[in-house]
Amino acid sequence: MNFDQLIENIELTHNFFQARASKQVDENFTLRNWLIGYYIIEFELNGQDRAVYGAKIILSIAKRVKHIKGLSNSNLYTFKAFYQVYPQISQTLSAKLKGSDLQLSPSIFQTLSGKLETIESYPPEILLSRLSFSHFVELIQLDSEIKRRFYEVQIIQSSWSVRALERAINTLLFERTGLSTDKKGVIKSHKDKTPETAKDLLRSPVLLEFLGLQERKKISENQLETAIIDHLQDFLIEMGRGFCFEARQRRITFDNEHYYIDLVFYHRILRCNILIDLKVGKFSHADAGQMNFYLNYYKDNEMTEHDNPPIGLILCANKNDTFVEYTLGGIDNDIFVSKYLIELPKIEDLKRLIETDMKK
Repeated sequence: MNFDQLIENIELTHNFFQARASKQVDENFTLRNWLIGYYIIEFELNGQDRAVYGAKIILSIAKRVKHIKGLSNSNLYTFKAFYQVYPQISQTLSAKLKGSDLQLSPSIFQTLSGKLETIESYPPEILLSRLSFSHFVELIQLDSEIKRRFYEVQIIQSSWSVRALERAINTLLFERTGLSTDKKGVIKSHKDKTPETAKDLLRSPVLLEFLGLQERKKISENQLETAIIDHLQDFLIEMGRGFCFEARQRRITFDNEHYYIDLVFYHRILRCNILIDLKVGKFSHADAGQMNFYLNYYKDNEMTEHDNPPIGLILCANKNDTFVEYTLGGIDNDIFVSKYLIELPKIEDLKRLIETDMKK
């Protein structure tokens, strides 16, 4: 060993144990928060003087422990929810508390089995070692156990940061994965933060539940278009990063005849126009011909020297993937066909698909 190798070994040793110490601090912090949540619930159920505080118990606690950092009113509510959503953590915590003055009531183990869901999950020690408390805060806000299991798997398998988790939840990755025939592709596209091609960018299905059209048995293309314009901000969020709205019913004139493109956007990352045609029925070959005409017109009459060729997106109520492939084969322009949904699928419909994937 020379001097440079000695220095390298010292630095590697320091970094290794510093990382372990930091992770241990994070885990202990998470266990502290869970245990505080447990004690609050235990007091609310069995506290000798619980009637004195009633509904103001959290506020009373926050006032008494204001000298302890991180025990605000809102955080105490979060700790309660953490305990209620993840009761299985008691299995790990009880072993760590041996020899200390802190103990768990035996009743917790009697009721634990009744609280746990039947959905397969990682052992609590793995969750604690791989998830920060900030991860748990995002997970406990989800409305079903199967969603939490799905995102736990993604966090652990892909080493997601809290920001990556937030992004996945906000873009409904769970719902998209359950609906897609290419589940790995959906998850991979989430990992690629900046779209490089139109295929990376465009989603299928496109979830339009925010339009509020679920109760209508039949809708027209004009009603669908109007609803999108009325909820344009939500639509832009759904479509993803980089979309800028340009026009509705953009008129183009050829040979003294007028044609109208439903929606026109510009994508600042791909540097091109995206033309959207709305179809309330099933995709047909005529839809592809119409879009191909729009794109050719735009390339000849609307593109600037700094633009990339325009992209066409046909949003339809239904499609056959093989038919789409045959129809678009041989067309030089970039045309994509996505199915839209005006109602989110029921959790029961997704549960079997997600559980199967989680076991692979």
